[in-house]
Amino acid sequence: MNNNISTFIRLSILSLALLGVKAGAQITLSLEETVAIAGDSSLEAFRSKNMYLTGYWQYRTYKAGRLPGVTLDMTPVQYYRDITRRYDSNDDIDVYRRQESYYASGRLAVTQNFDLLGGQFFLNSDIGLIRNFGDNTNTQYTSTPVRIGYSQSLVGYNPFKWERKIEPLKYEKAKKEFLYNMEQISEQAAAYFFDLAMAQVEYDMARDNVTSTDTLYRTGEQRQKIASITQADLLTLRLDAVNARNKLQTAEIDLKRAMFALASYLNFDKNASIRLRLPGHPVKRTLSVEEVLLHARENNPKFADFRERILDAEQQVDRTRKEALFDASLSLSIGFNQVAGTLREAYRSPLQQDVVAVSISIPLVDWGVRKGKYNMARNTLSVAQISARQEEVSLEEDLLMTVGDFNVQQQLISSAEEALDLAQMAYAETKQRFIIGKADINSLTLSLNRLQEAERNYIRALRDYQLSYYKIRKLTLHDFNLNIPLSRKFDYE
Repeated sequence: MNNNISTFIRLSILSLALLGVKAGAQITLSLEETVAIAGDSSLEAFRSKNMYLTGYWQYRTYKAGRLPGVTLDMTPVQYYRDITRRYDSNDDIDVYRRQESYYASGRLAVTQNFDLLGGQFFLNSDIGLIRNFGDNTNTQYTSTPVRIGYSQSLVGYNPFKWERKIEPLKYEKAKKEFLYNMEQISEQAAAYFFDLAMAQVEYDMARDNVTSTDTLYRTGEQRQKIASITQADLLTLRLDAVNARNKLQTAEIDLKRAMFALASYLNFDKNASIRLRLPGHPVKRTLSVEEVLLHARENNPKFADFRERILDAEQQVDRTRKEALFDASLSLSIGFNQVAGTLREAYRSPLQQDVVAVSISIPLVDWGVRKGKYNMARNTLSVAQISARQEEVSLEEDLLMTVGDFNVQQQLISSAEEALDLAQMAYAETKQRFIIGKADINSLTLSLNRLQEAERNYIRALRDYQLSYYKIRKLTLHDFNLNIPLSRKFDYE
């Protein structure tokens, strides 16, 4: 908790500071700050939060569907004035008559889904009015003070039972996908961070190389005057100076591109100047493959997606199998109703109203349509199970390789640090020996190349280590520093 609070405070202070940064002003960021800003302010973070909200409201809609629903349906005005055909019993003929009438009705209904059997209870109350105009003016009210009933399908397929299995799983997957996307944002931000870090190192090396080659060229001019070096060596020093300036211009372009990419991802001003603080040597940690796989199976949204796809396919098999026989439904209700010339009389001494309806639809000849749908559903289920297993194996292989890389990268960082220290000392010694005439130009160039390659290797080692760690966090949704699942810190709603 204290770690979360301190991170929040640092991020808040940094965000307030950034509000006052003018275009072109320099911003100094660490890897931790870069990742925190990306998770809070990047456009990708906003997208991920809104994707989660879609799943959240879908789950809220499902939960609301389990509660009683109250509906008021009204038709306050329905007016007719037309000529219609009517039967005249006196003359035993059909005649056209002018008709003018007014209708109004209202219904208050309460419904409740019954998950156990897949049916629905209902309770409603109706009132209706009809008024005829013309030669035979007449007004009637009809009322159903109360009616209670139940309806459901009799084929055995219960959609509510499957919703109880699938909808909570969908919401759980939505939460895990949100956390997964946020970790992916962290991984991408770290990649942009080290792209810029490498570009900055290349630029710094190119700038230092310009200064160094200019110095060496001036030194070479002095030594050539006393015939200490040949004209060819002097020309080589001049060529190195020219190449160094060209390389500096290329490095400056690459630096601007990498800086623009990171600033754009963090939703900064595109002209912001960013300077990075590289992370120090990481704390030595060895991750167990078994532990990582266990966390992945518990937390990775892919596994929830596998279960959801299989449940959807099983639901389809259940529905098509039961509907392949016949369709049947039951509806029954009991209540009271009355009709009268006044509203008060319409509610006096109501008569009992009973309605029972059973409908059956039996396919006599459908040329195998329903059987075909059932077989397709079974095949779809088999494909879903096989695909889920294949993707699960692929995910486990990816984790296995990433954990192996992560454990090796820690040793590579130590080796890269040692190599960098040695290259720096070797270059400083060779440069000094060249100045006093005890080393040739080839030795100096070779020493410089080794130094630059050592600096690149060190940045690559840091990059590979950090990206491996963020990838493992993404695939497991587990914080290995605090040893807790990221879902425990989930508080976005």
